[in-house]
Parts: sequence; structure tokens; C-alpha cells
Amino acid sequence: MDWRPRMRLGIWAAGLAAISVAGLPSAAMAQQAAAVVNGDLITVLDVTQRIKLTELSTHKVQTRQEALEELIDEKLKLQVAKKYVIDIKDKDVDGAFDGIARRAGTTSEKFAESLSHAGIDVPKLKGRIKADIAWSSIIRGKFQSTLTVGEKDVTDAMQARKKDDKPEPVTNQYKLRMILFIVPQGSPPNEFEARAKEAEGLRTRFQSCEEGVPIARAMPDVAVRETITRSSADVPAAQREILDKTPLGHLTPPDITLQGVELFAVCARDQVSGETPGKREVREAISNERFAAQAKRYLKELRSAAMIEIRSP
Repeated sequence: MDWRPRMRLGIWAAGLAAISVAGLPSAAMAQQAAAVVNGDLITVLDVTQRIKLTELSTHKVQTRQEALEELIDEKLKLQVAKKYVIDIKDKDVDGAFDGIARRAGTTSEKFAESLSHAGIDVPKLKGRIKADIAWSSIIRGKFQSTLTVGEKDVTDAMQARKKDDKPEPVTNQYKLRMILFIVPQGSPPNEFEARAKEAEGLRTRFQSCEEGVPIARAMPDVAVRETITRSSADVPAAQREILDKTPLGHLTPPDITLQGVELFAVCARDQVSGETPGKREVREAISNERFAAQAKRYLKELRSAAMIEIRSP
């Protein structure tokens, strides 16, 4: 279960989980220009792969023009990132890529292999992820004051929500122990599957943190982390639902990560005062709306000032 904030990349996961083998484009296509953006080339192959990626990930047919416009936007995002010296680390891109793979129900290695078999260039996909990360950093840094959400904004939105007569979720505080079934990096998928079965076996035996933690520690290649405390207001809704449904002293369902298969022991769950999950969700929704609007305005400015040459198909 990943507690770090995630980029909104999940839309790619479901479709990419069922990729089928496709023929690779020709070398000539790779050299043919589709557009030039401030001197940076976009090839016909780039456009073709973007159309294929969109179809596989969203099950929607993308036109050549739509794919090209998307690629032009990404070029502009990466160019402005260089201007502001935004240094996106490879580990951040790899982490986001791994998140997509996990949401597709597979490992990053198997995911990359499936993409390659489908004719999708993995480095180019990671380039798209890099552009998204850099763009988010620029917008939140450059326009921070306009993205700030005040208490009145949240209160007004909460009042509107109360008209639906939906009860406000309580704020819980969890005490958790992460248990990791270690899988060496680069291991085949069947190794992850085998460890997942071991993890499920531990779940049936794990009846309390006092008795279950020593059992987990005695198992080979299993790491038990120190206790961590999390508020339900800081946990995504899907993970919050899992934690609330997991009986005290028991384990959450196993989750595949880069390091192996992890579970969380719910050792305590107490109601506390503070910002409720509903209020946090409203605040994030307002922030996301403002971010999207500001990003759209700034991208429009970049396009109007750019030298963009569209080549004939």
C-alpha cells in the first residue's frame, strides 16, 4: 500500500494490463518529422506510438491531430522545465512508472516487457511521465499564491456538500506495522506470485500484532518495519476503506511493490479530532481545479510564444 502522493496516472493502468503483441514500426517512420517545436523534433513514429498508447490505456481512438497536439504540449512542458532548471530524477520517474505497473496488477519489469512487445517505446513513455512531473512542479511553484485554498473556500464547499445529507466521515488515527515479503529486484513474476501466496498464508495466522509480529519476523526473507502512525485524513480513500475494514490486529491484503509483497498490520484505530477526510478531500478537489485552470492558461501562453512547425503527413 503506497502512502506517498501519487501522480494522476492511474487511467493508463487498466488498459495497459491487457496489452497484446503488435508489430514494430519501420526505421523510416522513426526519422520522418511530424512537427518541430522550438527546434525539437516530433517524429511520425512518436505520433503513431502515442495513438497506440492512448488506445491501449483508455480504449478510445485518438486522431493523428489529437496525438500530435498532445506531443507538442509535452515538448513545451519539458522545454520550460529546462528553462527553470527543474531537475527530475530518474528515481522519481521510475517510481511513477512502478506505480502504474502496480495498478495494472504486475511488476515494472513485466510491464515494460509487455509495452515493448506492443511496440511502445518505454523510454518515450517515461518521457511523458517526466514531462508530467516537471509540469506539476512548475505550476505549483510559479503560481503558488493563486493555488492556495483558504478556509472560507473549504467551508463554502462543505456547506454545499451537506445539502446531500451525507454523513461526514470521522477522522481515525491508525498505528500500522508494515510487513514486507522481500523479492530480489529483477525476479520473474512467478516469484512475486509465490511470495504473495506466503503473505496470504500469514494473513490467516495473524490474529493480533502481539502474536503475529513475532511469527512474521521468524519467516525467511521477511522484514517487519517499526510502527508508523497515519491519520485517515492523509490516506487516499481506497486505502482508508481497506484500513477501516481490516479488523484490529489483522493484516491488509497483500500489495506488490518494487521490493516485494507488502502488507500492513492494523495494530490500533482510534477516532481523533482534526481535519476530517471529507474536508481534506474538498480542499484537494478545489486545489486540483485551480491547478488545472492555471496549467491550461500557462500552456496557452507557451504555445502562443512558441515556434511550431507542422509537417504534412
